[in-house]
Amino acid sequence: LEAHKTLIKIPSTGYNELMKALTKSNEHVLAVGACFNETADSHLICVQADDGQYQTQAISIHNQPRKVTGSCFFIFSSALKASAGYLAKSSIVEDGLMVQITVETMAELRRSLREMKDYTVTCGRLDQSESQELVCVQWMEEKCLLPSERGSSQRRSDTTLLSTAWLTERIAESLMLGHCVHISTLLKEDGMAKLGPLRVTSTPQEVGFVAGSNGQPLPAQYLNALDSVLIPVIHSRGRKRGDEPIVMELIFYILENIT
Repeated sequence: LEAHKTLIKIPSTGYNELMKALTKSNEHVLAVGACFNETADSHLICVQADDGQYQTQAISIHNQPRKVTGSCFFIFSSALKASAGYLAKSSIVEDGLMVQITVETMAELRRSLREMKDYTVTCGRLDQSESQELVCVQWMEEKCLLPSERGSSQRRSDTTLLSTAWLTERIAESLMLGHCVHISTLLKEDGMAKLGPLRVTSTPQEVGFVAGSNGQPLPAQYLNALDSVLIPVIHSRGRKRGDEPIVMELIFYILENIT
C-alpha cells in the first residue's frame, strides 16, 4: 500500500493455486492471503485492546518514514451498487485490504486473472477524480515465499509450516511475558530496541538459538536470561521421525506502550 496506489503482485508460479481459489470461491467474493513483503517499511497488524475489540495499527521501522505498507490479505467484493456513485471503494479491514467493486468489474477481474493479465481498479467517487486511488493487480515471475521458506527453494510440507508457525508464536509469547518484559526494558535502555536476528535452530544435531542487536551478539547477561525462557520453548516442539529441520531468523522491535 502506497499513497494513492496499492500494488498486488501475484507470482506466475501460483497460477494453478489461484485458479483453484477462483473455482471454489463465491462468485461475488474473492479473498486471497498475502506473503510477507520484505520491501515494505511498515506492515498492517490487528491488535486486541483491553476491552476485547480489535484495532488496526501499522508497525514501522524506528525513525524511518512510512512509504510502503504491507498487507496480510486482500478481498474483492462485488457488493458495490452502480448507483452508489463510486467507481470502487477500498478500505483497510483488520490487517488486510478490502476492495468493493461492481459485479461487472468483478467479472472483468476474474477474466484477467484467468488470462494472467494485469488489471487495475480505480477507486473513488465518479465526480472526484483528484482523490481517486488505484489498486493494481500485477503478475510477476518471482516466486512468493512464506517467511519460514526464505532462502530455501525446498518445498516444505504443510505439517512443517504449521510447526514453524506454532514455534514462532510460542517464542513471541515468551518474549512478551514474565521476566522477559524486564529484560526488554533494559535492552531498550541500552540502545538495543531491535532484537535480532534471533536465529532459532531445531535439527537432529542442534537445538538452540543465537541472538544479537545492532550487528553484535547480545551481552552475556541478556543471553543467559533469554536462555532460561527460550530453550524450553524450542524443546517443547519435540521431534518425530521424518520431521524436517527448522532454522529460522526472527526480528523483534521493542516498542513503548504509550497510554
